[in-house]
Parts: sequence; structure tokens; C-alpha cells
Amino acid sequence: TLGAAGNPIVKTPTLDRLASEGVRFTENCVTTSVCWVSRVSMVSSQYLARHNSTKPKYFFLPWNQTIYDLLQTNGYHVGHVGKWGFNHEYKSRPDFEVEEDGWHYGVRGGRVWHVTEKNEADALRFLEERPKDKPFFVNVAFFATHAVDGDKRQYLPQNKSMGLYRNDYIPYPVNNDTYKTSLPKFFQDNNEGRTRWTWRYDSDEKRQHMMRNYYRMASEVDSACATILEEVRRQGELENTLIIFTTDNGNFHAEHGLADKWYPHQESIRVPLIIRDPRMPAGIAGTLNDDFTLNIDLAPTILGAAGVVAPSSMMGRDMSQLYLGTEKAQTPTVASKRYLQGTDATKWRHEFLYEHPIISHKEYIPSSEALVRKDYKYFYWPDYDVEQLFDMKEDPREENDISNSESPQVQEVLTEMRKRFKELKATVHDQTLPVIM
Repeated sequence: TLGAAGNPIVKTPTLDRLASEGVRFTENCVTTSVCWVSRVSMVSSQYLARHNSTKPKYFFLPWNQTIYDLLQTNGYHVGHVGKWGFNHEYKSRPDFEVEEDGWHYGVRGGRVWHVTEKNEADALRFLEERPKDKPFFVNVAFFATHAVDGDKRQYLPQNKSMGLYRNDYIPYPVNNDTYKTSLPKFFQDNNEGRTRWTWRYDSDEKRQHMMRNYYRMASEVDSACATILEEVRRQGELENTLIIFTTDNGNFHAEHGLADKWYPHQESIRVPLIIRDPRMPAGIAGTLNDDFTLNIDLAPTILGAAGVVAPSSMMGRDMSQLYLGTEKAQTPTVASKRYLQGTDATKWRHEFLYEHPIISHKEYIPSSEALVRKDYKYFYWPDYDVEQLFDMKEDPREENDISNSESPQVQEVLTEMRKRFKELKATVHDQTLPVIM
């Protein structure tokens, strides 16, 4: 949902400009597409199989395995604004912390706020109050554009935004009616993805209403980013500050007849990533990178920029390798001490493992796993022992499962990917093995 990514309708001028000043990563993905798991992975650089936060109330990690503690211990003034997404006992540990999650309109301090407006105000307060003699880190974790779960209105933008997109028609995705052919037969209408589709998209009138409000909230986040970045500039720190914009999961907007996230399809796992790094050499600004980057790469990248060594518990890579080069990035230096997915630490990953836990019961949100590559994607649905295979070159919208093809070439690919999937899964699940994926 970015103008810079080719969306012809949504207005995101701030993020578009940020992309023009940095690198936009076009194949950035999450290792688990649900908010709380992804957010734990972001701050710990660990797969779900390692941090085990299978429910929002679960957080088992030592706090010293997160970027908050590691930066704070190394002299940074550390803040968190907005959504945590997971419950933990360490919320008093950051120097500045304001949690806002699960609402679009609410009363705080005797006045009514919209959550994005509140996120912006809290971020500005962090910047204004921070000690000016210390480096700083702040995670501004906007709640928008997340829907309000349980409220069938779903998306509630600010009143000032209601004029946006009023006359725009937001077309259906090409693959909106393929759920009976692209999804396994166990997907029924009581699947939560199908249920939320009926809340949002089962008529054109309803879908236009929902998507316009969703885009309005995206534009509101963009506007808040503008205000925050302007304050960083006003304080004279813009050219000293690593700026990263990303999200915790993707979203189905009727693709495959689904709403929300969870499953291994592109709409669910691929998310925006823009990095503006003052260390970038001339000529990098405004470029695209199509390597597989992951949410587990965020923490090592931030630590690398701060000069802090990523601990052996972290599984991701320092993404500055992709724009500063191997010699200036941290990962190749520390990789010799850990098992690495590839044999050469100077080469970037060409595949990755995806995993998602069962939520409630398998008819509601079944567990799902995948081996993701650019040419093929292998799906595995553990609760039903069902596998799928998609040719990502010929079928980028994942509409035609070819796992039952009689083609010897397809069966050879399926056999090899099934084997590799099991190898990567075993590696990720081995708690005793320090690993960089």
C-alpha cells in the first residue's frame, strides 16, 4: 500500500520520498504473518520456533536478547511508542514507553484521540524529551492500519481524512475469486480468513467502503511519519539517523477470497521495507533491491549501525551488506562462529522458511509452513498433511497448485523442495544450534 510500490491510488508522499532517498526492498518478507509473532521476531531476530510466542500473552525470551536492552546497555536512550503486540513484563525497561494497541478512537488524558494521532504525539514527545548528549533509538509502532478486531466496521480513519479517495474506485484483485481452486479443500467458510472476507469484501459497495477507509488510514500514517521526520530534521539529526519503515505482516484484500493474513501467500508474507541510511554511498538513493530480506534481519541491521555485536541468539543478517558491501557489514564477520544456511557468508540468502502456528483450532486458522524461493514456492499444511507447489515465474498470483502434476520436472522440483524444507525446519527448530538463516 505505497505509491512508490506502484499503487496508483493510495497517497503516501512521505514514504515515497523516503524511498527516493534510500533503498526500497521489493522482496522483503516476514517469517510468520501475524502481528505478535512477527513483532517478537523483529526485536529478537528469532524465528517463532525459537522464541515460541505462539500466543500474544506468551513472551519467554530474556530481555537481553532484544534490541531494546542491547542498545540501552550500549549507551542508547531507548523508546517504544504504540503497539507491542505481545505481553511481557519488561514494559518499564525502555527509557520511554507508551503502549497504544487495539483501538482507533479512545480517550486519553481527558480528550479523544485517534490512535495514529496519539502515536505521532508520543513520538514527538520522545524526541523532545530525550537527552541530547546520548544517541537514541525509538520504535514508533503504529497500530494503524490494523483493523479493530471484533468491530465489524473494521477501519475507522480520522474525520479530516474522509474526503480522501471519496471518488476513487478501488478495483478487485485479479485473483479474488480463486479460493475454491487455489486453496486446499479443507478451507471452508468457517475459516477466519473467509469470515473476515464476508465482513469486508462480499459486496462491491462494502469493499469500496472498507478499502477507502484502509487507504485513508495508510495516508494518515504517512502524514504522521512526515511530522516525526521533520522533527528529527529540525533537531539536526536527520543525516545522523538510520531510518527504517516496515510492517509486521501483509494483508489479503480479497485475494484468494480471503481477508487478513496468516497464510504463506505473497499478499500475506511480503511487506514494505524502506531503509534510509546516512552511510549509503552516492548513487544508492532511490534504488530497488530484490534480494530476500526478512523481519529477522531488522535487529542485526540496527545493531550493526550502532556498532553493537548481534548475540548468537539472533538468526538474521545485517542488511547493510546489500548496500554497503560485505566488508562493512557485521554478519560475515560473526558468521564463522555459527552454522550458516549457505556455505558462503558473503552471499545473500536465496530461499527461506516460513512458519505459522495454529490459532484456536484448525478449522479457524490452521497452521501453515512454506519454503519460499523466487522460482517455486512449497506449501505444507501440517494439521492436514497437505502440500502444495506453485510456479512463481508462471503463476506469481499462486492460483494453480501443481503438486499433482504428472510432469517429471515438476515432481523433481517437489521432491527436492520437500527435502530442503525438512532440512531448514529441523535447523530452525534445533534450540541448541546458533544459526544465521
